[in-house]
Amino acid sequence: MVFISVDRNRLLMNNHRHNVLILKNSKKMHKKLLKLVMALCATALLSSCASQTSKDPLEGMNRGIYKFNDVADRAVIKPVAKAYKAVAPTAVRTGINNFFSNLSMITTTVNDLLQFKFAHAFTDAGRFVINTTFGIAGFIDIASKDGIEKRKEDFGQTLGHWGVGPGAYLVLPFLGPSDVRDTTGLVVDTATTDPITYTHNIGQIRLHNQLRAAQFIDKRTELLTASDLVDDASLDPYAFTRDAYLQRRASQVHDGRVPNDFVKDEFSEDAETPKEVAPQEEAPKEEPNK
Repeated sequence: MVFISVDRNRLLMNNHRHNVLILKNSKKMHKKLLKLVMALCATALLSSCASQTSKDPLEGMNRGIYKFNDVADRAVIKPVAKAYKAVAPTAVRTGINNFFSNLSMITTTVNDLLQFKFAHAFTDAGRFVINTTFGIAGFIDIASKDGIEKRKEDFGQTLGHWGVGPGAYLVLPFLGPSDVRDTTGLVVDTATTDPITYTHNIGQIRLHNQLRAAQFIDKRTELLTASDLVDDASLDPYAFTRDAYLQRRASQVHDGRVPNDFVKDEFSEDAETPKEVAPQEEAPKEEPNK
């Protein structure tokens, strides 16, 4: 009888601890959802305000962050990416890039569903399953070899799909160009559908940091040629990067089509500034015949 009572007490204690743990987790989830809702409300508000003014109302701050990113990139990040590209064989770099690209298909599939693109969701989910299984955790892109189209969707595109404007243009430290809508989307995607974040949530902090560092270097290596092109071809790299980013995101939100309003906004400043017209010379008057 003593052993039975002890077992009952232990069972009750375990159930109590389990219930407390569930309650704590539910409170954490409630706080996260509340923060996400507040972020979405702030995004909608800021987007509507920014659309009434300039596309880059924070240009002074953005240029400062852009300068910081450029100095950090030239001093540390770009040399590391070049060294990685020089040392790692092409097959290794391709495999690592495929691995991270395959992980992003989870985010793409979820946002396909949120945009009601069910055919795309089915295709993208199938792509993830094929590459994860037959492609050895995604290191080999079997799906592309089978002719399955590769797409990318994120929560910023989902917000744009349902009418949320981009808001003010932003430059994020280390991450580069963004805007209010896409920054909100990045936070939501990272917190909800990014498998790398899951490693942090289960306590694998070291693995999480290693994956993030590898993902960052892989992304920077992918952009080496593009960054050199911007430096060589543009008199104002900041303005060139901003305009290219905004046009690219507008195209992605509209599935490859650039909206007419965006094109009009690009040339509105030129249209508003009056151009000086050279004075025309008066034609010589003909003398009447005598």
